[in-house]
Order: sequence, then C-alpha cells, then structure tokens
Amino acid sequence: MTEFEEATTMADRAESNSTSPLYVEIQRDIEAKIMTGEWGPGTRIPSELELLQTYGCSRMTVNKALSSLAAAGMITRKRRAGSYVAPPRLDEPLMQIQDIRTEVLATDRAYRFEITERSLRKVVDGIDARHVGVPVGTRLQLFEVMHYADNLPFTMETRQINIDAVPEMEHMDFKNESPGSWLLNNVPFSEGEHSIRAISADPILARRLQVIENAACISIARRTWRMDKLITFVRLVYPGDRHRFVVRFSPGSSLS
Repeated sequence: MTEFEEATTMADRAESNSTSPLYVEIQRDIEAKIMTGEWGPGTRIPSELELLQTYGCSRMTVNKALSSLAAAGMITRKRRAGSYVAPPRLDEPLMQIQDIRTEVLATDRAYRFEITERSLRKVVDGIDARHVGVPVGTRLQLFEVMHYADNLPFTMETRQINIDAVPEMEHMDFKNESPGSWLLNNVPFSEGEHSIRAISADPILARRLQVIENAACISIARRTWRMDKLITFVRLVYPGDRHRFVVRFSPGSSLS
C-alpha cells in the first residue's frame, strides 16, 4: 500500500468515526507530515488532482484544506507552480505592534481587508468609559475589519478610535488602507498595552473565521495612548493554529 493509499484509508476511517469535516482530516494528515519533519521546508505538496484522487473528495474540499494550511503559514501556494512546505513562520514580537498587511505579505500570501461595519458612538456611562479607557462623553469611531490571507480569514479586528485624539479619522474612506495600518503609519503613540487570552470559537465566530466550532483562538486587546489620551482600543481575534507570539527579554528585565 502506498503512502497516499494509507492516507486515504485513514481519512475514510476518520470520516466514519469522527464528526470533523473531511477537509480538516486532510489538513491534519498534511500537518502531521510537516510537523514530524517527514516533509521538510521546500517539499512539494501533492497537487490538488493527486489529493482529490487520494482522498476521494471534491476539488473544493482539497482547496479548503490547502487554503487553511496556507493561512496557518505551513505551506505556500503559487499559481501554476503548486504548493510547497513553507519555511519556518515568523514569530510576532509581542512587545511591538505589527502591521497586519506586512505580516501577511511576509509569508508570501496575498492580502486584502474588508470593513464590515463602521459607526460613530458616544460613551455615555461610567462602566463603558472605564472599559474603553476614556472619559464619559468621548466620541468613538467604530470599525469591524476582516483581514484575509489568500482569501482565508487571518484575523478579525474590532477597533474603537478616539475622535478627540485623531479627528481626521471621522471622514476618511479607508478604501486602500485599513484603519489600523493608517494609525500605525501616521499617528505616533507614547505608550501601549497588550492583554491576551485564549477563547473558543462560538458558532458566529467560527463562521466568520472559517474554523470549526469551539476551535481555539487567540484574543488580543490592545490600547495605545499619546501622552495620557487614548488613541485606540482594538481587539484582534486570530485562529489559534495560525499565529504565535514571542517576547524576548534579558536577565534582570521585568515583564508586566
């Protein structure tokens, strides 16, 4: 029995004994070969045609599995050249603010963003004011933005911007640059804060991020200030298997 015939048998058995979609099983089979080192960086992944013949499934199923692997940074997909095991992915330094567009492009994937919601609101009570970190009465510009890598959701962004601190944001259209990228490139900040926690994808989040329900996700809440005035409060939610953060420190340094 060949390697891929074995994979087919595994997939058939998994499909009959598991509620996981077949594309997830294909993804896990390929992940296992990469993680064990059986397929090292630069190894060519079998073509979509080979995979659909191996697993007895549709091209759409294979494409979804490969797209998930590409979004996780485990493989790179190039038109007409096929898919290959990617070099080790870059860690994101936790003590810095990374531009999401730059981060996606650095992994040789196509980037785009979509603003799914935009509104203006005023903070009207003390609890809300303490949660965001602004005085009561502050006007906030709200954005919900989905960032994509090769047309697969990379991170979901919910951002609130203090209009008193950045008044020009209220009338910008953001057709060619996301609000976060524009802030990073144009508005200096003097202090920042990250708060990180693990969450499970509820049905709505799973649908939006195109992951299975209850999949592990990373939620990052970030605030930045200029002097003592809040600039922005943003929450980014990443599928847990598509991201990793690292903090580098030295003996005697303190982390808070």
